[in-house]
Amino acid sequence: MFRPTVCRLSQQASTASRKPQFGRGRLALLIAAGATSAIAVYALTSRRNWDDVGVSHDFPPSQFWRPPTRTQMIEALKNGTTGGLRSDGSLRSRQSLLLPEHQAVGHSPIPEVEHAYANPEEKDKDGFDLLIIGGGATGAGIAVDAATRGLKTALVERDDFGAATSSKSTKLVHGGVRYLEKAVKQLDYDQYKMVREALAERKTFLHIAPYLTNPLPILIPAYSWWKVPYYFAGTKLYDLIAGSENMGNSYMVSRAKALELFPMLRSHNLAGGVVYYDGQQNDTRMNIALALTSILHGAVALNHTEVVALNKASTGDKTRIVGARIRDTLTGEEFDVKAKGVINATGPFSDAVRKMDDPSVQEIVAPSSGVHVTFPGYFSPRAMGLLDPATSDGRVIFFLPWQNATIAGTTDIAAKVEPHPTPGEKEIEWILDEVRNYLNPDVTVKRSDVLSAWSGLRPLVKDPTAKDTQSLVRNHMINVSPNGLLTIAGGKWTTYREMAEETVNEAIKVFQLEPLRGCVTRHVRLIGSHSWSPTMYVRLLQEFGLDMDVAQHLSNSYGDRAWSLCAIAEPTGMRYPLSGVRLDAQLPYIEAEVRYAARAEYATKVTDFIARRSRMSFLNCDATIEALPRVIDIMGEELDWSETRKQSEFVEGIHFMLSMGVEPSRIEELSKVPLVEARRWRDGVASPQ
Repeated sequence: MFRPTVCRLSQQASTASRKPQFGRGRLALLIAAGATSAIAVYALTSRRNWDDVGVSHDFPPSQFWRPPTRTQMIEALKNGTTGGLRSDGSLRSRQSLLLPEHQAVGHSPIPEVEHAYANPEEKDKDGFDLLIIGGGATGAGIAVDAATRGLKTALVERDDFGAATSSKSTKLVHGGVRYLEKAVKQLDYDQYKMVREALAERKTFLHIAPYLTNPLPILIPAYSWWKVPYYFAGTKLYDLIAGSENMGNSYMVSRAKALELFPMLRSHNLAGGVVYYDGQQNDTRMNIALALTSILHGAVALNHTEVVALNKASTGDKTRIVGARIRDTLTGEEFDVKAKGVINATGPFSDAVRKMDDPSVQEIVAPSSGVHVTFPGYFSPRAMGLLDPATSDGRVIFFLPWQNATIAGTTDIAAKVEPHPTPGEKEIEWILDEVRNYLNPDVTVKRSDVLSAWSGLRPLVKDPTAKDTQSLVRNHMINVSPNGLLTIAGGKWTTYREMAEETVNEAIKVFQLEPLRGCVTRHVRLIGSHSWSPTMYVRLLQEFGLDMDVAQHLSNSYGDRAWSLCAIAEPTGMRYPLSGVRLDAQLPYIEAEVRYAARAEYATKVTDFIARRSRMSFLNCDATIEALPRVIDIMGEELDWSETRKQSEFVEGIHFMLSMGVEPSRIEELSKVPLVEARRWRDGVASPQ
């Protein structure tokens, strides 16, 4: 419609310019009209339409696709080849998801994308192209990038996918308004660069994982009249840097409108506010989707496998790393994995791996602890967050709706590196005090309102001149040791994809790899995204007779994989809902999710499910403890656990809840309860209190 108009106007202008009697005014008018039409065409057609971007191997798996089992993955690691993971086309292989984990077999890559990759050799003396250590956001992102380029990729994770930093974020996909303010005030280009990179990546999340991410408006209240234009100028600069990738335009609101948007807000001295947009995500479900997507494209990825040593080979006077010694932490078995290149993507634990290469190496990571707490959902509106930019000690605090609850945080203090840090009572009380300061007096905030609390370690890159961790920039750094260990450290959740791209680019150069194609991760959708729509939950509800909150939860946690999960859901025996037996009356999690996690998502310990396949422990500690025995029994059926193993998992699950803010004295008491007695908790016969 527009292009023919532009062509016609251009032809008329060209003809008119050759006619001496043609008025200059009309010629100018035609030229202006042509230019305006051209701008309109550009504005309407040049914007990126993600659905029009085609990638030859961006296909969803079949409904009952099951990734290779843990046993298959270990064999692939030992043999240094993925040849044994290919589908044999049998009916058993295609419907493996319907079988318990200990009876099943899976395959990768899926047949739909198998043509896009080279056939692996059954025995390759060099093993994998890349061995990635660390299964958090960065490591899993690197695995997706490398696998989709056609590189033979392996990933090992000591704990579970996303068990540390990647599961304990503020759940935002953001550039960081506080970093932008510091960049302007301190004329710090590194801070600005990090904000710019993160804002460029935000909208990619909405394309590759739309069911796990969403735009979120956030209100910044102002208690002095001059702060309204000050905050507005800052958020407008934020919008400007985001450019075409912006999630929404910021705007000023009056005092009355601010109270309408966030009714719990303290009204005394409130002058108005500013609303800006950032993204929000389900961080660990995103991490699981990354790991599964890498497997979907042929990577070998395995949790609960630990690197105990880096293997080296000498050629003349040079020594290089050629793989690693791996221990299966579930069985204790050790074996070697060969690789042309090894990537250290272990976040706050990066220095420990670097010291395996060189014990005398200088540490590069300065870990910082961020504590968050979870409140009931009624503490905030369903679709509006809040940012307090002026806390008592100068830090900022977020107050955000998430998973039908409200999370508040975060603190920012130096911390030691440990697998499951516990939230300090002092930090929890600080958050409660700050929340009380900006909520109205009708909303009483008590310690008993805290449903859960957690502490996450930020992998900040150390700056020797910095006086405190707030001055450290979470920009990433890539380092290659003399022996060839490639370390990626720093960064943040929002920039994981760009970090992965830069890391694989460097690995290709350093290790002289030969990928089949360039980076395509901007366009490759993660598992669950291909057939998902915002109203998919309605079809789930109608097809399977689910409760509405359960259908919405399954749609927004699993995407189009929710159809597979519902196919193995057991009937409730009730008039309604027809299927979907709940693990807790107040939370939307159902028993079928436990089975699906064991069969298709590598949940091998009870903590894998309660903290990362589901978010139960982050949302409500009491509900999680009460449901723990049932979760263990279901996983026991799937993984063929003995009663002794079940009791061990129960004790470990109870101790894990210490990192979720449960009091140590209560943990000690609960850990002494036999599992046989704990099973009575759900029936109301006994209580875990």
